[in-house]
Amino acid sequence: MNGDDQEFVNTSSLMQRGPSDLEAADPVFDAELVEELPHPVVPIPLRRRFVRWWRSLPRVPSSLKSRELLTQAAKDTTVAVLRSPWRYLRAVIRGVLAAFRWWRKWVTVRDYREAAEEVQKLADRFTEIRELTLFRWKVTGAAIVALAMAAVVTAVLYGSGPLWAAAFVSSAVLAWLGRRKDGSPGRKPTLAGARTLGWTIDPQVLVDAFRDAKLIGKDETLRLVERATRVGDGWAVTVDLPATRKAADVIKHREALASALAVDEIQLIVERVRGNGGHAGRVSMWVADEDPYATSPQRTPLLGASHWDAWRPVPFGVDARGRRIDLPLVWTSLLVGAIPRQGKTFATRLAAAGLILDAHTRLYVADFKAGKDWMAAEHVAHRFLSGDEPSDVLTLKDWLVELVAEVQGRYRRMRELDDETCPESKLTPAMSRDPSLDMPVTALVIDEVQVPLEDRTPVEVQGRKMTAGEYIGELLTWLAKKAPAAGVVLILATQRPDSKTIPSGLRAVLGTRFALRVMDWRDSNIVLGEQMNTRGYDSSRLLPSHKGVGILRPDGETDTGADAVAVTVRTYYMPGDDWQEICHRGRALRENAGTLTGHAAGEDTTLSIDHAAVVKAIGAGSDPEPTADLPEPLASVVEYLDTHADDRDFVPTAELVDALDVEPNAFGRQMSDLGCSSQRKRVPTEDGATRQVRGYLIADIRAVVEEL
Repeated sequence: MNGDDQEFVNTSSLMQRGPSDLEAADPVFDAELVEELPHPVVPIPLRRRFVRWWRSLPRVPSSLKSRELLTQAAKDTTVAVLRSPWRYLRAVIRGVLAAFRWWRKWVTVRDYREAAEEVQKLADRFTEIRELTLFRWKVTGAAIVALAMAAVVTAVLYGSGPLWAAAFVSSAVLAWLGRRKDGSPGRKPTLAGARTLGWTIDPQVLVDAFRDAKLIGKDETLRLVERATRVGDGWAVTVDLPATRKAADVIKHREALASALAVDEIQLIVERVRGNGGHAGRVSMWVADEDPYATSPQRTPLLGASHWDAWRPVPFGVDARGRRIDLPLVWTSLLVGAIPRQGKTFATRLAAAGLILDAHTRLYVADFKAGKDWMAAEHVAHRFLSGDEPSDVLTLKDWLVELVAEVQGRYRRMRELDDETCPESKLTPAMSRDPSLDMPVTALVIDEVQVPLEDRTPVEVQGRKMTAGEYIGELLTWLAKKAPAAGVVLILATQRPDSKTIPSGLRAVLGTRFALRVMDWRDSNIVLGEQMNTRGYDSSRLLPSHKGVGILRPDGETDTGADAVAVTVRTYYMPGDDWQEICHRGRALRENAGTLTGHAAGEDTTLSIDHAAVVKAIGAGSDPEPTADLPEPLASVVEYLDTHADDRDFVPTAELVDALDVEPNAFGRQMSDLGCSSQRKRVPTEDGATRQVRGYLIADIRAVVEEL
C-alpha cells in the first residue's frame, strides 16, 4: 500500500471516530534549525565615500567642498569679472600718475639735489645740477621724438595692429605699476574718502583691520578657516589668529576692530569657536550690512502656542543674526536690570509668559510699580499684589517665609521618595505634574524689586531689630541658593541696578542675568557680573533707540552655543493686548486642568506660617553687627564695603578716601596700625583698559575684623 492509500485509510478511520475519540494536539510548525548569522554590515555607498574623501582633502579649496560655498564663489567670481574693466582702468590711471611722478623726480634731478642739500653744498653744485637737468630734458625730448617716429614708420609699414599690441602691453605695464601696494608713494591719496566695509571683497582689508586694532602684529597675518559668505543680512567669516594670540582679546577689543572695519560695534559679532572644531585662537565673525536692531521687533511666538511646557526654554528674543534665543527658567533664577523706559517690564513678562501657559505652574506676582503692567496676571496668580506701601512689603515678606517653608517641605518629601521617582534631590517634570506630591514649578516674579529691598520698616527677627528690606534680602538670597532645585524660580526686575539696591550676596547667586541699557559700565557689571565690561559686554554702550535690546548672560545653553559667555538679544514684542490674551489663555488652561488656586481662584490667601522655624533655617538675624566695637576708620570702611563692595575682591585706596572724606596719609597710617596693609593691583577702567592702583584686599580687611 502506497503513501496515498495509507493517508486515505488514516483519514477514513478518523472520520469514523466520534467526537469523544478526538484529542486536542499542539500546533505543529514547519521550520528548520539554522546557525545564527552575524549582523550584516551595510556597505557605505560609493558616492558618500567619495564625498567624505573629497571633503577631507587639504589641498581642495573650501569653495569646492560644499554647494553653498561653490555658489558663493561663483557669485564672487561673477562680480569680480564685471568689475575687472573698471579696476583695470583705475590701475592704468594710477600707473600713469606713478610713472609721471617718477619721471618728474628723475628729470628734476631730485635725488642729486637732496644729496647736495644734506651736505649743505647746494650752492656749490647748482651749475652741475642745472646742466644735468637740461641734459635729462633733452633725453626726454629725444625719446618722445624717437617713439613718435617709430610709431609712424610702424603704422606705414605694418598698419595699426602692432600699435594696438604695443598699447595693450604698455597699459598692462602701467596697470602693474599702478597696483595697490602699501608703502609705495602716490598709490593712496593723503586724504581718502569715507571708509567703507570692503573686507568682504578684499581679505587684505580684514588683515589690515586686525593690525590697526593691535590684535595682531605687523609681521603677522590671519589664516582663513571659512571664507566670507552671506549669512542672513550680513557676512560671516572664520579665521585663525597667529600663535599665542587669543580669541578672548578680540572679543574684548571688539569696538576697536569695528572701528577698523568702518562699522558700528552693534553690527559686529565676534565669537570664539569652541568644541572639537575650535580652539582658543579661532574666531568667528559676523558683520551686518546695517544696524540689525533698527527694524521693528518681532511678535512673541507664544501667541501661536495654545500651551507651553515650563520645562522648555521660553522664547525670549533674537540676536543680531536673527537666531532665536530661548531662555531656560527651571533650576535657575533671573535678574533683569535697566534704566526706565528701556523694556524691562516687557522682558520680565516674556519670561513669565511661558510659565503662565503651563497649567501646572504656580505663580507669585508682586508688582511694586503699582501700575497696570501686571494686572492681567491677577487671573492666574496663586498670590498677587500691586502696590508700593509698607503693608505690601510686609505681605511680600510673608510670601517669602511661606516659600522658604515650602522649599524645606519639598526637600523632606524628596528624601522619602524612591530613586525611580526622584533620582536626585531635584524636581523632575513628572514630579511637578503629580497632584499627590504637590510640587509644581513655582515662579516668584517681583517687578521693581528695589522697593522692598530698600524699605526701612522695622521688623523683629529672633529678638533682633532689622529693616524689612534687610530681612527680605536674606530671604531672597536663601531662596536663590536652595529653591531652584526644588522647582522655585525667582524672576527679579529693577530699574535701579546699583550696589545699594541689590545686595552682592543676592546677585552672586542669581544664575541668569539680562541687562538692558544702563547709565555706565559699573551698573552693567552689577547686573551681568564683575569685570564683564573688560570681556566686551557693556550694556551702557547700547543706543537709546534700541528699545528691548540687552545683553543676556544665560545660566545654561542657548541657540548660540552652550559656551557663549553672553549674547546681545532683542526681546520679542508683547504689548498689553497680547499679554492679556496669554493670561486669559493661562487661566482657561488651569480651569480645565483643575489647577487654579489661591488669589486667582478667589480663595482665602491669609497665611499661617511658622516664622521662627523659617528664621532658624535661613539664619536671619543671627549675625551680630560687624561694626559694633571696631575702631575707626576700620568701622567706616567695613560699613562702606557692606554696601559698595559688590562682587569685588579689591577696593582702591582713593575710593575709600573719597567716600569717607579722610586725609590720605593719616588714613594709610591708621589702617596700617590696625593690621591692614595696602598693595598694588591692576583694576579695569571705564574704557575697558587696566591701570595699576594701590588699595586693600577685601579678604584681608574681613580677616582683621574677625581677629578684632
